Amino acid sequence: MKLKIKSISLHWEFMFTRSMFNTSDVSKQRDLLNTLSSLIDAGTIKTTFGENYGTINAENLKRAHAHIESGSAIGKIVLEGF
Repeated sequence: MKLKIKSISLHWEFMFTRSMFNTSDVSKQRDLLNTLSSLIDAGTIKTTFGENYGTINAENLKRAHAHIESGSAIGKIVLEGF
């Protein structure tokens, strides 16, 4: 109710709903991702990518966590290989 009286709304859209549920318009996902990648390549929009700490392991997880706790992290921190 606290948000309602301020006319605030929250909207969520899961990016891979079409592919997960094999909807009849699943090919539209390709079009959306191609458009998005073109906009990123053109510099029209920017990703939230910050740092890539490589493969997920204890050492890299500690480094990433320390960076976030330092308060100096900007953007998303990436660990690969889940």
